[in-house]
Amino acid sequence: MHIQMNDIYKAFGANQVLTGVHFDLKEGEVHALMGENGAGKSTMMNILTGLHKRDSGKIVIDGEERYFDNPKEAEKHGIAFIHQELNVWPDMTVLDNLFIGKELRSPFGLLKTKEMKALAKKQFDKLAVTIPLEKEAGLCSVGEQQMIEIAKALMTNAKVIIMDEPTAALTEREIEKLFNVINALRKEGVSIVYISHRMEEIFAICDRITVMRDGKTVDTQMVSETSFDEVVRKMVGRELTDRYPERNPNIGDTILEVKNATRQGVFEDVNFSVKSGEIVGVAGLMGAGRTEIMRALFGLDQLDSGEILINGQKASIKNPFEAVKRGIGFITEDRKNEGLVLDFSIRENMALPNLTSFSKNGFIAYKTETDFVDMLIKRLRIKTESGETSAKNLSGGNQQKVVIAKWVGIGPRVLILDEPTRGVDVGAKREIYQLMNELTDRGVAIIMVSSELPEVLGMSDRILVVHEGKISGELLKNEATQEKIMTYATGGQ
Repeated sequence: MHIQMNDIYKAFGANQVLTGVHFDLKEGEVHALMGENGAGKSTMMNILTGLHKRDSGKIVIDGEERYFDNPKEAEKHGIAFIHQELNVWPDMTVLDNLFIGKELRSPFGLLKTKEMKALAKKQFDKLAVTIPLEKEAGLCSVGEQQMIEIAKALMTNAKVIIMDEPTAALTEREIEKLFNVINALRKEGVSIVYISHRMEEIFAICDRITVMRDGKTVDTQMVSETSFDEVVRKMVGRELTDRYPERNPNIGDTILEVKNATRQGVFEDVNFSVKSGEIVGVAGLMGAGRTEIMRALFGLDQLDSGEILINGQKASIKNPFEAVKRGIGFITEDRKNEGLVLDFSIRENMALPNLTSFSKNGFIAYKTETDFVDMLIKRLRIKTESGETSAKNLSGGNQQKVVIAKWVGIGPRVLILDEPTRGVDVGAKREIYQLMNELTDRGVAIIMVSSELPEVLGMSDRILVVHEGKISGELLKNEATQEKIMTYATGGQ
């Protein structure tokens, strides 16, 4: 399938999102689509699949002008879209999620469960996925849910698959499996639109790259004929001298200490500490227990045994409210379901953990709150018309910035960052890294969980590696390598 999008314009109210963009997708190619958050990448693909209507411009598919009324019609025509924000139904089984709206039935209307299971297993085997088909999707990890979405798209026999940040929640092993599938699909003539902020992946798997900036197409060229620095320059319109800003930490006394923390069946006998001004990176494979340990520290889940000490004093943290009172902030990996109230405005989301700071005698000091929100919007360069914009109308990366801003606003002593740059472009990543440095300069202790090993190595002063619910290794910055981290992460010594 050959797709051409020519001179596409789109505005939402007064906000002009696309200004004459062009995009050309050839049959059997993997085409990278890159740009900063809010550049218009997802909007352009939503116009292609019929979720949004273009204001002007032309779409030509296999030589004929063609427009879809909705994504289901696009899917029937052979175009599938795997969105960045996962769309699984949590209370339904994995099998039901795979066939929702496409169930196989007998002439009498009965479900062909056996046949559906066989087809699902065949697709899972191709992806090397081992998730039980009877498992509730809501009990699956974010990485597992991502693989379910990928499998669902592949089962439509699509001729074009749009993948929006497909590896954001995947482990290195899962990414390798996905790349094998992409290579196989390319040989079968399937075209892939690959939207990602992970530059290494673009150069590893893609044939051509289109860069967008501020709603415009900047350039399209062969991946083999460009470079990391050139792509970044086109994306952000400026030079980025280093991916990771230099750290000169002034590490002080221990703020948080965890002793023998255990949650049965999840993690066991976990011991570590984090000091003032220090960034402790936490690495490990998906499902190793990294996020679960952080949830227990924040009071979202309860420990069966063990202690948490803050400034040397034992702290009983039974819920997030108690964690916030003790100066702990938690930026969750699942911004859509846990990090934001999507129907609330940016201002309301940022103010939620800080309401006591803005209230007097039970009334909110609106000006103080608004000034605070405007300062954070400017500081984190959140692309929005105002603080009154609904969080659901922001791009994924800008939603992530709002999540970070709301916890930075409480003035935390300890800040837990779980996948802080997932779905965030290269320019915004550096801004988040600089903010982390500023926070540690003020004495904040940071725990950063990340699946991106270059990020762990680039920003951590010390690295903990989790394997099967236990801390399998600890590395200082000057001795850490990707090989050593992966050795500990896979149970080696």
